[in-house]
Amino acid sequence: MKLFFAFLKLIRWNNLFIISLTQYLFFFCLSHSIILPTSIFSISQIAALKNSTYLIMTSSVLISAGGFIINDYFDVHIDSINKPGKNIIDKIVKRRWAIVWHLLFSFTGLLISGYVSLLYHNWWLIVGNTFSVMLLWLYSTTFKKKLLIGNIIIAALSSWVIVVMYLFMLSPINMIHLFDVPGFQIKAKILLKWTILYSGFAFIVTIIREVVKDMEDRIGDATFNCETIPIKWGVAASKIFIGVWIFFCIALLMIAQIFIWQNGWHISAIYSSIFILIPLLFSFSKLYNCKTTEDYHQLSTLMKLIMLAGILSMIFFNFLP
Repeated sequence: MKLFFAFLKLIRWNNLFIISLTQYLFFFCLSHSIILPTSIFSISQIAALKNSTYLIMTSSVLISAGGFIINDYFDVHIDSINKPGKNIIDKIVKRRWAIVWHLLFSFTGLLISGYVSLLYHNWWLIVGNTFSVMLLWLYSTTFKKKLLIGNIIIAALSSWVIVVMYLFMLSPINMIHLFDVPGFQIKAKILLKWTILYSGFAFIVTIIREVVKDMEDRIGDATFNCETIPIKWGVAASKIFIGVWIFFCIALLMIAQIFIWQNGWHISAIYSSIFILIPLLFSFSKLYNCKTTEDYHQLSTLMKLIMLAGILSMIFFNFLP
C-alpha cells in the first residue's frame, strides 16, 4: 500500500486529474455547446467522438505521467535539498523501475495517439504528442537548468493539453466537410477564439507558477548550477517578472469580462471575477510579501487553484444562451 501511494505521488495524480478534467470539459462543455448540435452531427458520430475523446484523455495522462517520472528521475539530487525526506525514486521506487514506467507510459500514450490520428487522418495529434514526449525528456535532462527556456516549455505543454483537443475537433469537421455547411465557419471561429483564450490563460498561469516554484527551489537549484530566473536575475527581478505576467493576465481577463458581460453571460462573469480575477489580484499583493520557502509554496498552490478555477469556467458553456 505504501508503494501504491508513493507511485500516485510520483506520477502527480492531482495534476493528471486536472489534465483529464481540462480535456473533458473542453469537449463536453465548450465544444459540445458550440459545434456539436445533433442537427450537424449524427448521434453515431457524436458517440464515436466521445469514445475518441476518452482515448485522447488517456494518451495525455500517460504521456504526462511519464514526464513527471523522468523529471523526478533526473532531479533526485536536487530534490534531496529542496524537498528533504520526500524523495520517492531510490527510496521507494528503484531508478530502473522509474525508467521502465516512463518508457511504458510514454510509448503507450503515443500508441493511442497514433491510433486516433489514423482513425481521423489527423497527423497533428501523433506529431504533437511525440514532440511533447521529446520536450519532456529534454526539459528534464537539459532545459530545466537553463534560463527561462524550461519555464516556456512547461507553459507551452500546458497549453498543448487544450490545443490538442481543438486539433482533434478539426478532424471530424474536415472529414465530413462541415466547413461547407452555411454558418458553420462562424462557429468554428468562435471555438478557435475560446481555444486561444483558454490555452493562453494556461500558458500565462503556468509560467507564473513555474517561476514561483523556481524561487521556492532556488537553494537546491543553485547548488547544482542551475540557471533559473531567481538565480540569474535575483529575487527582486524575479518578482517583477512574475508581477508583469500577473498584471498582463488580469488585463486580458478584464477585456474578456467586458465581452462576456455584454453578451449577457452574467453568471459566468461573476464567477470569473470571484474565483479568478480577485485571487489573481490577491496573488499580486502576496507576491511582494513572499520571503520564505513556505510563502512561495503557498503562492504556487494559489496559482494552481486559479488554474483550476479557470478550467471549471468551461462548465458555464452548457448554460449560455
